[in-house]
Amino acid sequence: MLAAVLAAGLAAGLLLVGRALVPVRRALASLDDGIKSFKDKDFSLRLAAGKQDEIGALLSLYNDIGDSLREQRAAIRQREVMLQTVLQATPMALVLTASEDRIVYANRAARDLFSPGERLQGHRFEDVLKGCPGAMREVFAARADALFTVDQGGEEETFHVAQREFHLDTRRHTLFMVRRLTHELRRQEVEIWKKVIRLMSHELNNSLAPITSLTHSARRIAGMPEHAHRLETIFATIEERASHLTSFLEGYARFARLPRPGKERVEWGPFLEKLRALCAVRLEGPAPAGTGWFDPMQIQQALINLIKNAGESGSPAEEVLLSIESAPERGARLRIMDRGSGMDEEVLRRSLVPFFSTKPAGMGLGLPLCREIVEAHGGWLRVENREGGGVMVTFWLPPA
Repeated sequence: MLAAVLAAGLAAGLLLVGRALVPVRRALASLDDGIKSFKDKDFSLRLAAGKQDEIGALLSLYNDIGDSLREQRAAIRQREVMLQTVLQATPMALVLTASEDRIVYANRAARDLFSPGERLQGHRFEDVLKGCPGAMREVFAARADALFTVDQGGEEETFHVAQREFHLDTRRHTLFMVRRLTHELRRQEVEIWKKVIRLMSHELNNSLAPITSLTHSARRIAGMPEHAHRLETIFATIEERASHLTSFLEGYARFARLPRPGKERVEWGPFLEKLRALCAVRLEGPAPAGTGWFDPMQIQQALINLIKNAGESGSPAEEVLLSIESAPERGARLRIMDRGSGMDEEVLRRSLVPFFSTKPAGMGLGLPLCREIVEAHGGWLRVENREGGGVMVTFWLPPA
């Protein structure tokens, strides 16, 4: 009888416990579904909390976590939309590449610059650059910040390129930022020309006013024989002021009246011997064999200006290097390198603007004059900072 009573009581207890665990099983099943939805990044599922017990508190906590994650995701989406809008509207071309040089992001300005009307994502950046001008391909291949000018649609366009590398999810990414500087440089050139006009007006007045005064004095003395000995001093002063004015104007006129280059075949060996007799520079590697096709006097002047700038940059003299690569079918590529202080971004952007100089007594005509000479030959010139310090100026001269 006791065994029968215990058996009946155990069966009744198991039945009651089973009925009591049904809500717990349902709650755990719901939690299982909810956590799976979290794994799938779906935070919209909510659970009925029901009773105010431990299970209800656990379900309420799940709902609170879901609400918090949903709000955070909405905020992230809003920021992504805002960032995407800003990146698409910016005039700076942005290209992000990942492994194997594949493009993972490109904004509207990048598509317009590199491949109008076509999608860039998924393509190799090297393949996209094949349709770009040679100067642009050279800059991106160098993987350094640089300033360069190319011809687009019959007009010169100047660009500043910055390249940055970083790691995202253990993968190396490279961000290319291309800024069109043509309009800004033109505005700066207008400001520079205004400054030059004021400078020239000031310098002319400083010379012409004394000349006018001395001429008036000479006329008066001419009628006074007893003061005739003073005429020599007056004429010497007038001559000195006129000579200074001529020298001053000649420096600016030289930039404005650059003649068309008289191209001819030039033997590299004799050309470099004459250059090294005029300025100290160390040649990196052997002198190229064969000939180049350019105006020797103009290219010599450009190289002298660039070597002089490199020597004045604070670089040790032995670190000022000239590198020349020449081939009859590919033209000639010349590089002048130093280990000076380099250029910050602002100076690099304005380095090709006429009359801009960081030197107290500089006229700011060296680099612009070199660019004019190289482009008159049909070539291109770019300026960039070197890795490890210093500046490298590269220019290319086309073949005959």
